[in-house]
Amino acid sequence: MLVTAALAICAVTAALLRRRTGTAAPAPALPDQLPPADPGMIPLTVPETGRLLARPPPPGSAAHWLAWRRRHQARSRWYHQRTRLARDTAIVLVS
Repeated sequence: MLVTAALAICAVTAALLRRRTGTAAPAPALPDQLPPADPGMIPLTVPETGRLLARPPPPGSAAHWLAWRRRHQARSRWYHQRTRLARDTAIVLVS
């Protein structure tokens, strides 16, 4: 019961912070579009929120790692969306 309450707190916190922490670049519109200079960062997830609430990172490497990871995930998401867009365009052209 206590674990469910903790998960609910993390989910609510992540949902409230979604708009403030999510700075990811817009999705690509064309399959040959160049990547953005700054990919931004994905919003905080529920597991990351739980880790931050349980053990706040000390200033320095832990906060840097979290920012790097979220920026890397935003860049990966953008490239995956562009690849999917190219694949879907190729399927439509073949059909």
